Amino acid sequence: MKITFLGHASFALEHEGTTVLIDPWLTGNPKATVSADELAADAIVLTHGHPDHIGDTVLIARRTGASVMAITEVARELAGDLDEGHDVRNPNIGGTVSFDWGSAKLVPAWHTSTTPKGTVNTPAGVVVEFGGKTVYHLGDTALFSDLQLIASRTNGIDVALMCIGGHYTMDRHDAVVAAGFVGARQIIPCHYDTQPILETDTGAFKADVERETSSEVVVLAPGESHTP
Repeated sequence: MKITFLGHASFALEHEGTTVLIDPWLTGNPKATVSADELAADAIVLTHGHPDHIGDTVLIARRTGASVMAITEVARELAGDLDEGHDVRNPNIGGTVSFDWGSAKLVPAWHTSTTPKGTVNTPAGVVVEFGGKTVYHLGDTALFSDLQLIASRTNGIDVALMCIGGHYTMDRHDAVVAAGFVGARQIIPCHYDTQPILETDTGAFKADVERETSSEVVVLAPGESHTP
């Protein structure tokens, strides 16, 4: 399975011809290296409804026919923006949705969320089982102790996609503690350097995590890919 960092908190997961997008914000994303029109998608999974996460979901889903999964309030809004009969899944926190390619489960995150249309919704992280790997996108979250519980409910997290930019989410220092809680084999940092207020030192984050935990940090520039 290949993981491509699309910039900010957006990722593409690919395995055997299937592509799963997480939080595909490309239009208006200063770090994006591709446009929404260039992306393939079989499924789109959202952590929450903020504009920098819901992003180009409707545009991509209309073009590709991709299934969409989002927490129930966001799913309801998106279903109204897509053609009748479009496959939109609407779990709540703790809910798991099965697909032909694997599954996605919404788990808690400490944050806020309102869509561009004003729909208030609960933010989440998402645990994706795909291509024989477990990938945990923490969403936009602060540090909280139940990250340990989320990790314990899996058979081990292969890759954690972890926000580190601070201000709107936890910073790199809290993310080191989060890394210890999650216990992923590898961590790919995200949600940093998109704007000046989110600038941080990824090298220091990598050094701290690898000194204080058993996780390996893989820093990707936007557009770069990694095979765990």
